[in-house]
Amino acid sequence: MTAWLVALLVWMAAGARVGRVIVRPATTIRLAIVVAVIAVAAAVTVAIPEVARAIDKAGQAEGGVNGASLSATIGTSLWVCFAGAVTAIAIAAWRFVAQRFLRPIAAATYVAAAIVVLATFVWSVDIGWIAVVATGAFIVITGLRNLAWTPLGRGIALFTAATAVVAVLAALQVVDPPSRVPGVAPFATPGWAWSAAACVIALGSVWILIEVWFRAKLLLRRTRSLHKSLTDRFPEVVMSDGYRRTTTVLRASDQVANIMDALYLQSGGGIAPARPNPPPESRNERAAAVAQWVRDPETGTPLDAKWVTPPDGVSARRWVVAVARAYSDGS
Repeated sequence: MTAWLVALLVWMAAGARVGRVIVRPATTIRLAIVVAVIAVAAAVTVAIPEVARAIDKAGQAEGGVNGASLSATIGTSLWVCFAGAVTAIAIAAWRFVAQRFLRPIAAATYVAAAIVVLATFVWSVDIGWIAVVATGAFIVITGLRNLAWTPLGRGIALFTAATAVVAVLAALQVVDPPSRVPGVAPFATPGWAWSAAACVIALGSVWILIEVWFRAKLLLRRTRSLHKSLTDRFPEVVMSDGYRRTTTVLRASDQVANIMDALYLQSGGGIAPARPNPPPESRNERAAAVAQWVRDPETGTPLDAKWVTPPDGVSARRWVVAVARAYSDGS
């Protein structure tokens, strides 16, 4: 049952990546991620004992393809496809590779993977596993060079860690190949390690999508009160109600834009003279002053655009969150 659940999770991640390619430009990197995740999803599906036995029976190959079962050979080939696709992504991450060469390099990588797959079927599954180990080492080195505390960096970290596990397991297949036994599912030992690696690969492939969605939901919740107060005061900053039917990420971006527009409108009314003092250096003090001004614009000292503009080095999103937090704390 666990093997079926793992396959379901990986196929869900593959579907999410396919949807990403459909709605966004199909770049070389996005296509490579789709190929990699689909290959992993197919590999873990082939590794399910019931599926492996059905493949071997249908192919009448329980006695082996070059000493290995047909399901084992197919599974090895699918992991080679995964390694080839991720290798194309890793090559693109190196600075000396020009953008105009990405497609030819990716095409050459896929051709090389196809040749290894053919050799795996014709000669031995060891050829496939050795290729996975070699490319895995290159992928891990490239991943470690590109780690960063960003959504993309965290996704790369997950992909790198999972690929390292796959490379180790592939090396074990060469040293002590449990999948050579006819009728036994490939990667059956240790099954939990292959399943864990596949799940982490699936998570890494959709990490950016998940994190961006959660951050947008959090932003909507943090700025809800401030947004309602300002849009009630300046309804013209909201173009229409149609934005509510868009995605969570776009709704969060619209909410930030609405708040900034309303702040500028309130600061540029010209009803009273602006505060003569320059904004404080502290972001928190400045956000607290803006929040107090939003709560009580009539009796408080008016602020000009210098106060409501995001401080240097601070994005509009972070600035709005700081003002919204100060606004909620003072409510």
